[in-house]
Amino acid sequence: MVVIVALALGLALAIQAWLIKPYQIPSESMEPTLDVGQRVLVNRFVYHLHDPAIGDIVVFHPPAGADNGTECGVQPKPGEPCPQPTKGESEQNFIKRIVALPGDELSIRNGHPVVNGVEKSDESYVIPCGSAAACNMPRAIEIPPDHYFMMGDNRGASDDSRFWGPVPRDWIIGEAFATYWPPDRIGTL
Repeated sequence: MVVIVALALGLALAIQAWLIKPYQIPSESMEPTLDVGQRVLVNRFVYHLHDPAIGDIVVFHPPAGADNGTECGVQPKPGEPCPQPTKGESEQNFIKRIVALPGDELSIRNGHPVVNGVEKSDESYVIPCGSAAACNMPRAIEIPPDHYFMMGDNRGASDDSRFWGPVPRDWIIGEAFATYWPPDRIGTL
């Protein structure tokens, strides 16, 4: 009996460490897609099989300084998103949507990413950005190799890559693929 319990506990811990891990949504930055307190399951293995893609909702470690506000790795030019993260990795976990890939050219118009000259204005899942400076960043940056640009769906209330830069692939924990709490929000993402 003790062996069975130990094996079950070991299997559960292994699944959480390498395959699927639960996370709780800490802020309103992903509303209306994900609400504060909602719980998601994250596939930690999927990016061993294929590269992250635009539109994926991912859990990741942001650059150091991102959890204390906006800290870019370099001084951005006026009207430019943060082009480079700080060198250190934060211990915090963030959840955002990937909006640009390595090598993409990116600017921001009305809160929407403009990737390689094409505005992604068909984002029906976002809360409009408003008139803040972060809603319009017309000066384009190039996403560095092996980095991904993240934005929250609540564009006017999201602390994201616009402020602290693209995220290295190694800092991506996995892709959120389902919600399991509260019961009325159970489903796939």
